[in-house]
Amino acid sequence: MGRRGGKGEKIDGWLIVDKAPGITSAKVVSAVRFITKAAKAGHGGTLDPIATGILPIAMGEATKTVGYALDADKSYRFTVTWGESRTTDDTEGDVITSSDRRPTRAEIEAALPAFTGAIEQRPPVFSALKVDGERAYALARAGKPPDLPSRPVTVHRFDLLETTENTAIFEVDCVKGTYIRALARDLGEKLGCFGHVSQLRRTRVGRFGEDDAISLERLRDVWHGPAPREHLLPVATVLDDIPALALTGPQADRLSGGQAIKVLDTDDGIVRAMCAGRLVALAEVQSGDVRPVRVFNQR
Repeated sequence: MGRRGGKGEKIDGWLIVDKAPGITSAKVVSAVRFITKAAKAGHGGTLDPIATGILPIAMGEATKTVGYALDADKSYRFTVTWGESRTTDDTEGDVITSSDRRPTRAEIEAALPAFTGAIEQRPPVFSALKVDGERAYALARAGKPPDLPSRPVTVHRFDLLETTENTAIFEVDCVKGTYIRALARDLGEKLGCFGHVSQLRRTRVGRFGEDDAISLERLRDVWHGPAPREHLLPVATVLDDIPALALTGPQADRLSGGQAIKVLDTDDGIVRAMCAGRLVALAEVQSGDVRPVRVFNQR
C-alpha cells in the first residue's frame, strides 16, 4: 500500500478508482492526493501497470482498515493469448517458448476444473514477493530469476466467456494472493500451447465493484463541483462482515479514549463499535468487556 501523511485536508473514506492501463498503483494514489488535497491516502491492493479496473484508495482514517481490503476476495476478467510463454507471463515480457498449436473451446473447458477450487500455484518470477530480502522481480531483472515455491490458493470460479483462434477471455473469482498471470501460464502449459495474459481487468475487490468506481479523469471533473464527495464511501465499508455494536455517547467517548467498557448480551470477538452511524473503533469483546483495538478519529 502506498501511504503518505503530511499537510493537506483531512478526508476520511474510500475512493474506488477505475484504473487506466499504463499507470502504476502508486501514481494513482499520488494523483488522488493531488486532486483531493488529502493529507493521507493509500491503495488497498496493487494492480500491475498493464491492468485496469478496481483500485480502492483509502483516505485518512480509512487507511487503518486497508488490511481488510487486502484480505478480501477479488474478481478479474482477462484475455489469454495462446502460442507464447513470456518471462513476465504477460505482454510486457520477452518470449520464452512458442507453439503453433491452438486449443479448442472444448479442450479449454475440460482443463478448467484442474484450476478451480483449492490449488497449488507457483507465483510468477516477476512478482513483488521477497526472496532473502529482495523482490523477486528485481532478481529476475538482474538475470537471476528465483525458484519460487508453489503455495496454496483458492479459485472460487473460473469461467470461459469467449474464444477466438488465438485468444480466450475468462472471468475468475479468487482469494487474495492468486496470480492471474500464473493461471494463464499454467493453463497454457496444460493445453500444450503456452499462453500469457494480454489484457487484465479487476472487476471486484471485496464489496467494491465497478458500479462504485470512478476514473481519475472523472474525479478531476467532479471533485471541485457542487458535490465533491458523493463518490467517497464510508470508512466502515470494508468492515461490513464484522458485527456491529451500538454505543451510547458516553460509551463512545470512553472507548475513543482507550478505556474499556462493559456490555451485556454480546458475543465474544471483534466488533465494529458504532455510535449514531459513526465508526468509533474496532474492539474486542471478552466476557462482556469491550476493549478498543483500533480507534477512529473522524469528524
